[in-house]
This record gives sequence, structure tokens and C-alpha cells, in this order.
Amino acid sequence: MDWKTRVTELLSIKYPIIQGGLAYLAYAELAAAVSNAGGLGQITAMSLRSANALRGEIRKIRTMTNRPFGVNFAIGQHGRGYEDLVRVAIDEEVPVISMTGGNPAPIFELLKGTNSKKLVLVAAKRQAVKAEALGADAVMVVGQEGGGHLGRHDIGTMVLVPQVVDSVSIPVIASGGIGDGRGLMAALSLGAEGIEMGTRFIATKECIHAHETYKSALVNGDENSTVVIKKMIGAPARAISNKWTEKILEIERNGGGYDELKDYISGSANKKYIYDGNMDDGFAWAGQVMGLIKDIPTVQDLFSNIVNDAEGIRRKWSK
Repeated sequence: MDWKTRVTELLSIKYPIIQGGLAYLAYAELAAAVSNAGGLGQITAMSLRSANALRGEIRKIRTMTNRPFGVNFAIGQHGRGYEDLVRVAIDEEVPVISMTGGNPAPIFELLKGTNSKKLVLVAAKRQAVKAEALGADAVMVVGQEGGGHLGRHDIGTMVLVPQVVDSVSIPVIASGGIGDGRGLMAALSLGAEGIEMGTRFIATKECIHAHETYKSALVNGDENSTVVIKKMIGAPARAISNKWTEKILEIERNGGGYDELKDYISGSANKKYIYDGNMDDGFAWAGQVMGLIKDIPTVQDLFSNIVNDAEGIRRKWSK
């Protein structure tokens, strides 16, 4: 079946499926596997230690795939500048630049005169309208089901996506709670022209930086296995529920601010779980799509399953 949408045409990909930025996890191996399977893989820039490290990762992925890929900038989340990293992406002529977690305007300025496509992750209709006005080529819309950082309003993907579709003229990509062919077809039915998945791609063989304990937790958990932390400091984010997140929520309930939370929500605490598998000595991002994850396939097998299931739905609808 033909999977052509404005998203596939914009990004020159076969299927309208995009891999999320995935802090500390989205590097060349995973991104190349997604791009080779027909989607858009992405490298996470802000998790890398330097601009030279990003340059190396970009050059590495080009030895693993000749298909389009992106670099994601989680601006505003890591407390560091990103201009040097963006300039590396420009120098290396990265096909797609995506931005999450902050004001994309400064990156848009740096990208003027380049051919890179610009994607912006939003969690509200107002943010989508602003992104279009700034010059975004497409917006990725994440509902409250998603993993990692979310919007401040508890709006689910099912309601948020059609709101954004009705408010902008650029392509919309749905994110949050999507992990199979049913989710892809639901997103298209809502008016989106593609999907972004984060949590689902962690539970794949090519996500080599994720500890097996993390992957197993995604498989063995369900839709009730996550909690939203950091609401009290205005940066809500969904993570796997464990003793560590219980402590974070306790601090928040007691009125604790950033100073009390910083050691618990740091990148180091994140890596203790996702790299070392210390389930009760750190935290790991995950969305409610955990309830749909039952295996740890290769990326290619995941794509095949998603596309086959979606095409089965299309055939059923055609009858």
C-alpha cells in the first residue's frame, strides 16, 4: 500500500514513522536502524559531551545508512548552550533538525539559508501555531500519554492532535501512546500525517545503550506503571514508577522545589537506571504505551509488524 503523506514527502522517507530524541539513548545504531527500516531515525545532540562528539556521531551514522536522518535538540532541558552543536549539524548538512523542550526561535535563526527541515515538538495548540509562524516545516504533537517531558495541561493525544490539525497548515505528527499499527491508523484518522514514537523504540535490539533491565521493565509493565514527576517545578514528565519516583513525588507533595529535587531528577540519576539497570537508585522515562509493549524486536521487525497491522486495518476499512 502507498504510505505517502506530506510527512514522507517532506522528509524523503518511506513510512511516516519518526523515532523520538531519547536522551542518552538515541545514537547512531538506533537512528540508522530506524532510517534503514524506512522511517526517520534521530541522534540526540544535547546528551553528547561536545560538538566534536556530535560530529563523530553524525559521521558514524552515515557509515550505517544512506537514508535521511535527524538530529534532535532538547533545548532548555540540559542547562547548557547548544549553538556549537547546531553549527556542527549545519556543517555536516544534517537533513532534519528537530527541537523539543524550549523556544526554537534561536535555532531557526541559525538554520536560515540551510536546506535542513525543521520539526518542533509541541504539547499545546498555542505552541503549534507559534512554531508554524516561526517557520517550522512540521510539528510533532505529544499528548499526556507520552514519556519524558510533557505539556503542562493534561490533554491526551486523542483530543490534542485534531485541535492542532485544525489550527495549522503544516503537517502534524502525532506522539504519545502510540506503539503499533493501530496507533498509526488512529493518528492518520485524527488528521495527523505521521507518528513519532519514543518509548517503543527503547524496547528494541538496536537501542544498545538501554540496559536490559530497563527494556524488561517496559515489557513487563502496563499502562499503570508510570507516574508524572516534576509538576511542582513546572516541567511535568512521565517516568516508570519506582521507589525513586516515589521519593520525588514525596518531595513535591511536601512543597520541595528544584534545590530539593535536583539530585533526584539529574541526568546522573537517569543514567543509573537506564545504563546501569539500578531500578531503585534512579529513574527512567517511559510513556503509558508500556501497556502495549510485549517484546523486544529488531527495529526492522517492529516496522514490519506496524505496517502489516496498519495495512490489515486499511483493508478491513475498505470492505
